[in-house]
Amino acid sequence: MFSIQFLTPQPSPPLHLPLYTATVSAGFPSPADDYLERSLDLNEYLVEHPAATFLARAEGDSMVEAGIHSGDLLVVDRSLEPRDDDIVVAVVNGESTVKRLCYRGDQPFLVPANPSYATIALTDSFDVQIWGVVKFTIRHHRKPCSPW
Repeated sequence: MFSIQFLTPQPSPPLHLPLYTATVSAGFPSPADDYLERSLDLNEYLVEHPAATFLARAEGDSMVEAGIHSGDLLVVDRSLEPRDDDIVVAVVNGESTVKRLCYRGDQPFLVPANPSYATIALTDSFDVQIWGVVKFTIRHHRKPCSPW
């Protein structure tokens, strides 16, 4: 089961963090470049429609193959019209979930990104509300280093 913990949005002042022009190598280490390009406001970068955007914390593993893990924060935009293949936050029969919205013809489906979970065919027997489209996932890395 994948559940969403909705977080109450709180207006906040800009949070400017330093953005360096040097990239960080994910391969072999390279010499560090201490040149500061400018500051970056994460609100400006992650939130296109502030009045229609909320954060939700993901719990569960039904979307791991889409890169959404338990504990991640989802940046969800309610102003966007959900389209085929969008990842959406939905409420199905009173229970919140995050899934990929897919269509086969006119038939909508909520599709997990983990083969252990079933696809949900959205028929008239379901009470469904799409709360928004997931624009970004903010990963919280908690895994300890493994011994080599």
